[in-house]
Amino acid sequence: MEGMAAPAVLDVAPWGDFSAATCGVLASLHERLGWDVWVVTRVVDDRQVVLHAHPPDLIRPGTWLPWADTFCRAMVAGEAPRAATVTAAVPAFAKRMTGPASRIGAYIGVPLVATDGELFGTLCAFGFRARPRSAARDLPLVETVARLLSTLIAAGMTPSDPPAAPRA
Repeated sequence: MEGMAAPAVLDVAPWGDFSAATCGVLASLHERLGWDVWVVTRVVDDRQVVLHAHPPDLIRPGTWLPWADTFCRAMVAGEAPRAATVTAAVPAFAKRMTGPASRIGAYIGVPLVATDGELFGTLCAFGFRARPRSAARDLPLVETVARLLSTLIAAGMTPSDPPAAPRA
């Protein structure tokens, strides 16, 4: 290969760990699909803990909410859809629209699953305003990305614990 240019592969080289992969995925989803905030969370006991968010300055890693009060819990329990372009129109979301959730006008989220098939956490996004109905077409891509993140978890690429942060 002497005299030949090096192949252009560095832009698609593997990420070094789960954290880097998650940050890369969230930035890519934000750029490609929009939505105001993208988040990867982990469910720990009765809390939903933020591992990573994009843009990173909107929600600090370690921020948590009581799991029972979250849109993601309603989605995982089958009480609400994975994609809601107008959260106020979904009863299970409307009743959770207090505190920080009161600013959520649209939601899309998919469970992340651990090796044993148990819930690990979620990949989700929020819009501060309702989104057009066409935004529901984002769901298949979000499901695919969630499955890839679940595959990394199953392969042992587990995330480090987030720093302690306040309740949202």
